[in-house]
Amino acid sequence: MSQLRLLKKPITNMSIPANSSATAAYDIVVVGSCMTDLVSFTPRLPKAGETIHGHKFFIGFGGKGANQCIQAARLGAKSTMVCKVGKDSFGENYIQNFKSNGVSTEYVGQTSEASTGVAPITVNDDGQNAIVIVAGANLLLNCEDLVRATNTIRSAKVVVCQLEIQPVISLEALKIAHGAGVKTIFNPAPAIADLDPDFYKNTDVFCCNETEAGILTGVEVASVEDATKAGSKLLEKGCTSVIVTLGAEGTLLMTQGQRAPLHIPTKNVKAVDTTGAGDSFVGALAFYMANYSCLDLEEMSRRACAIATISTQAQGTQASYPSRPQLPPELF
Repeated sequence: MSQLRLLKKPITNMSIPANSSATAAYDIVVVGSCMTDLVSFTPRLPKAGETIHGHKFFIGFGGKGANQCIQAARLGAKSTMVCKVGKDSFGENYIQNFKSNGVSTEYVGQTSEASTGVAPITVNDDGQNAIVIVAGANLLLNCEDLVRATNTIRSAKVVVCQLEIQPVISLEALKIAHGAGVKTIFNPAPAIADLDPDFYKNTDVFCCNETEAGILTGVEVASVEDATKAGSKLLEKGCTSVIVTLGAEGTLLMTQGQRAPLHIPTKNVKAVDTTGAGDSFVGALAFYMANYSCLDLEEMSRRACAIATISTQAQGTQASYPSRPQLPPELF
C-alpha cells in the first residue's frame, strides 16, 4: 500500500516548455507500459495453493500501453510509444519488437535501475486468464520523459493512457493532450478505487471493462443493465463518453447528452485466448478515432469490437493481433 500512495503523490514544479521536443506528427501517441509476457497454458486455472501441470509455455510481448500501440500500428496508424524498459535482454527485445511493428522508439527510454516489466499469465482451455504484473521499469517513467515528448503529444490526433505506470504521469499526459485539443482515451487498468477526479475531466473516451467499472463505481457489473448503471456514474464524474467492454457480450457505449445507452453485441466465437483482447479494442478504437473521424463513436466501437473478437481466436497477446491485410475490407 505504501508504494501505491507514493505513486499517487502529485508532481510538483513540473514545467513543460513550449519547445521541449521537435514536433513530430503522429496519429497516435501512447503513454504507458511495456511488459514481457510469460505465458503458461493449463487445463484450468489453479486454486490458491495448488500446483497443476501446464501443457505449453512461451515468452511474448505485452503491457497494456504497448499492446494498444501495436494494435493501432498494425491497422496502419502512425504511432509512437512513450515508455521505459530495463537495460536487459527483455528491454532490448522489446525495442526491436516496436521497430518490427513500425512503432517509433524515439521516446522509449532504458534504465539500469529496474528490470523490464514482466507479466506471468496463466490461460485455461476455455481461453480465460489470470495475470500478475511486476511493473519494474514502467514505474520509472517520469516527468522528464514527458517533457521530451510534450510537443509530440500536443501534435497527435489521439493520445492513449492507462494505469500500469505512475498514475500521475498518465494524468499529466492526458492534461497535456486535452489542453491542446487532442482526443484522449483513458483505460483505467488496473483500476484504482479512489481515482483522481481529473482523469474523468481530461478524458474524451473512458474505456474500462466490467471489473474496472465495478471498482470505480461500486456497482457490480454482471449484465448490460449493471453496466448502464456504472456507465451513468462514470459520466457524472465528467468524461465525455464511456465504453464498458463486456467480453463475449460486446460493449456498452454511453455519451453525455445521449438519450439511451447503446449495447454493441459482438460475434459469437470460440475463444482460444482472451489475453489482451481489451487492449486490442482500445488500440483499434484509437486507430479509428485518428483516421476515420467521419464515423460516429458507435460505428468506431462496433469495428473495434470486431477486431478484438478476432484477436481472441489465436494464442498470445500481441501475437494474436490482426494486421490490416488480414481483416475484412468492410472494416476500412
